[in-house]
Amino acid sequence: MSVERQQLGQDGEDLAVAELRRRGYRILTRNYRCRYGEIDIIAADGETVVFIEVKARRSTGFGGPAAAVTTRKQRQIGRVAQYYLGQQRQNDQPARFDVVAIAYAGSDPPRLELIVDAFDFAG
Repeated sequence: MSVERQQLGQDGEDLAVAELRRRGYRILTRNYRCRYGEIDIIAADGETVVFIEVKARRSTGFGGPAAAVTTRKQRQIGRVAQYYLGQQRQNDQPARFDVVAIAYAGSDPPRLELIVDAFDFAG
């Protein structure tokens, strides 16, 4: 991954964290990694554990940012989420998957969209 893409991802995650906090989410961890993959942000929204994928794009040539959360990516996030909940002994905790899509357009401020309950995990 290029340095520019890494910076775009980091900037996007920072924007996402600021917006999530503004909306009352409590950030539990960032860039959680395990043998099944990685989740950008894990947060609490009330009693619900929220697994959040952040996608930032400078162009829509391959679709908008949210389009990058493919079915394959959803399955991977789901496996990581199951592992995390098991490790934290929170298997009975309500959980959901959100997506933060960030579109950068030239010199305009980035456009951020929070998609709550973006997808279901069906194993």
